[in-house]
Amino acid sequence: MSYLTKGVKCCSPVNQMHRVTGTLFKAHVLKNLLGINEQQFKISRTSSQLSSEKTNSYNYVIVGAGSAGCVLANRLTEDPLSTVLLLEAGPKDTLLGSKRLMWKIHMPAALTYNLCDEKFNWYYHTTSQKHMDNRIMYWPRGRVWGGSSSLNAMVYIRGHAEDYNRWSREGAIGWDYEHCLPYFKKAQTHELGPDQYRGGNGPLHVSRGKTNHPLHHAFLEAAQQAGYPFTEDMNGYQQEGFGWMDMTIHQGQRWSTASAYLRPAISRPNLSVAEKTLVTKILFQGTKSIGVEYVKNGQRKKAFASKEVILSGGAINSPQLLMLSGIGNADDLKKLGIPVVCHLPGVGQNLQDHLEVYVQQKCTKPITLYNAQKPFNMLRIGLEWLWKFTGEGATAHLESGGFIRSEPGVPHPDIQFHFLPSQVIDHGRVASTMEAYQVHVGPMRSTSVGWLKLKSTDPNDHPIIEPNYMSTERDILEFRQCVKLTREIFAQKAFEKFRGPEIQPGNHIQSDKEIDAFIRQKADSAYHPSCTCKMGQRSDSTAVVDPQTKVIGVENLRVVDASIMPSVVSGNLNAPTIMIAEKAADLIKGLPSLQEKNVAVYKPKTLETQR
Repeated sequence: MSYLTKGVKCCSPVNQMHRVTGTLFKAHVLKNLLGINEQQFKISRTSSQLSSEKTNSYNYVIVGAGSAGCVLANRLTEDPLSTVLLLEAGPKDTLLGSKRLMWKIHMPAALTYNLCDEKFNWYYHTTSQKHMDNRIMYWPRGRVWGGSSSLNAMVYIRGHAEDYNRWSREGAIGWDYEHCLPYFKKAQTHELGPDQYRGGNGPLHVSRGKTNHPLHHAFLEAAQQAGYPFTEDMNGYQQEGFGWMDMTIHQGQRWSTASAYLRPAISRPNLSVAEKTLVTKILFQGTKSIGVEYVKNGQRKKAFASKEVILSGGAINSPQLLMLSGIGNADDLKKLGIPVVCHLPGVGQNLQDHLEVYVQQKCTKPITLYNAQKPFNMLRIGLEWLWKFTGEGATAHLESGGFIRSEPGVPHPDIQFHFLPSQVIDHGRVASTMEAYQVHVGPMRSTSVGWLKLKSTDPNDHPIIEPNYMSTERDILEFRQCVKLTREIFAQKAFEKFRGPEIQPGNHIQSDKEIDAFIRQKADSAYHPSCTCKMGQRSDSTAVVDPQTKVIGVENLRVVDASIMPSVVSGNLNAPTIMIAEKAADLIKGLPSLQEKNVAVYKPKTLETQR
């Protein structure tokens, strides 16, 4: 894979700068040797500076090589005449071109290592949450090639069709389900083959679990015993019910957007990639975006875009960079002494996330992942994965799950389950202590909405993140239901031969008041921040981008990532973010949107019952 490194070096703006520096040095020597007069030398120097600027100019500059940025870099460079510079604050996701040497990223079972490590992670924290016993919540976000798709649990969930129809009603015209489904399919190659809902030729490989673990089977059987349907494909016709999870794992390896989109494009001569490069500001001429300023190796540099600058930094970094560059609430910017380019009060507002809680049960049989986490077994599992990309290291183990409605009258599922045949404590930062299994459960359409703002004008300072968790009565009621409905599933006959005492919340937690207190103490982010650069109509004062993904009020600037969601979808966010980037790539190219009309979507026969 040495050609990858070679390809990056050939195209990197740093080396282009070196060539320009060399040109200036040669000109200085020639001046002394040949006696070129001062006026002629000034002309020569000006030409070199113009040449330097032109050399560091591209059609598109993309900020962030994450879930969306890698997609855009690939799709925009399919045209050999389009030049793209992709800037990433973090490092590559390989070492010496090897995935094995970067096993903490690419081994699916090793995912908690990077969730707890600042090397590939922005390591954000929220403000103290007043509705959650004043807890400060931990928010890992990817800072590496692939972004959060190199850190996440590899669960591939699209959300519900009605999420996208709701987006359209909220002002994101052209982003309804029939205009989004084709881009989910375009991105995907599902191992079970293409159908009306799945893709068969995309770069993103999606697979099902291979462990056949008895606890996953028990969970799915218990859910049916509790009266819920089995669904063959929760990303297809019927989200509602319980079934096998789709995962972005291919041949035993994490299949991030860096693997799916960036590596196949890296050798293209029209793509330049720079890692460990922090973009500090968008450059403007008036209200026209012309490039970015960035810091690499302690040096401040500029890169110019003849067509567009595209922000793909995610739901925290994109609004932060907009505000640092003078786009946001004018009053807030003026307080920090930032010159206002465009008053856009929606920047950083409308912050939405998913909270979840772990309901844990002791297992009476030694079949969970507890033994796999002992040092000798971890070594054995690691060596098998390094040798063959197989075994217990080749899965994230979140192989089953489900979606249900919290109560009668809810039109489509608003609670999600991920089942794990193991115990997780404090984001995986504390080792499991016993044989146990758990379900991650939480509401999908929280009514609590937050915001983020700049702490200072220093791009290295994390912004103030205020998710405002559990601030509505509706969220409290839904979480109570999450605990009660999970307990009901765990109490079914299918778990009889495995069921030990409840670890969390614990049998002593029974009343609504006790459950509410447990949620305040133990619920945590599911790592799905979104909606901080909301897409909507230009007449909407809270919108940041229009349905073309263009930033309102300025020219030649787009945002393409999870921040532009008008509202959070009912499921994990990685698949929708990749879809957003696939669709945006066609918008940027000026191509007509793909569309699939009249695709059937399951609806409950009645809303009078909860299941």
